[in-house]
Amino acid sequence: MSAVEISSAQAQAPKRAKRRVLPGFGPTMGFTQFYLSLIVLIPLSAVFLKSAGHGFEAFWAAATSPRVVASYKLSFGLSLLAASINLVFGLILAWSLVRYEFFGKKLVDALIDLPFALPTAVAGIALTALYAGNGWLGQMLEPWGIKVAFTPLGILVALVFIGLPFIVRTVQPVLEDMETELEEAAASLGAQRWQTFRLVILPTLLPALLTGFALAFARAVGEYGSVIFIAGNLPMVSEITPLMIISKLEQYDYVGATAIAAVMLIFSFTLLLIINGLQAWSSRRNGQEGRK
Repeated sequence: MSAVEISSAQAQAPKRAKRRVLPGFGPTMGFTQFYLSLIVLIPLSAVFLKSAGHGFEAFWAAATSPRVVASYKLSFGLSLLAASINLVFGLILAWSLVRYEFFGKKLVDALIDLPFALPTAVAGIALTALYAGNGWLGQMLEPWGIKVAFTPLGILVALVFIGLPFIVRTVQPVLEDMETELEEAAASLGAQRWQTFRLVILPTLLPALLTGFALAFARAVGEYGSVIFIAGNLPMVSEITPLMIISKLEQYDYVGATAIAAVMLIFSFTLLLIINGLQAWSSRRNGQEGRK
């Protein structure tokens, strides 16, 4: 091969290296924006445009009525509480599945995904049957003065049920990839178990925990099927915000329905943005500490 052919082949080598199986950044980003706009942005924009088309006074009156405000407090408050509970017990469950061997481990691992596969209405009916006054668990709790079904406590139980898999499935892979040598090194340096968990394990798990928390919270805020049966739907007591939207639509009050939906979107997006910001900050901090 002559020198000219060799130089020509070397010049063409970078071009071949840049070839990709999928399209380049331009077409890929264009399709991404088109698909995101079609599926997410346009429907959400329609909610804001519909609610704003009737004037600010009508929007404010529909979004801030006492009954609707009570549903905001119930939905967002219980969603945050359910996600926090799952954050603790989901971590414990993921830790047990990764670090220990026990009888029935495969069955427990499969049952975690049950809320994903189970229709939400079936989950709501099952929970109501269990925690009602004559249910298997309800009849044992009522003598102690604990009433679950048709109360806010029942809503919390349903939200914990549907949100648990998000925590477990986001933390479990990180635990599996975590090197146990780091824990052994900490123990050899005299660190106690709590110190090892707080200073070595928790910083690594924190981004995954925040991701699972955000997913569990987002699912809980918009949950309807599994909650509607066990909530009782008492005005000012156990009415969730999605139920208020459905009620407004059944009454052909489209202004009220879109106003409530717009407020839910704003609150949910703000909270998710804060959580994602914390996740990004935690990842950057862990990266900086790793380089040190």
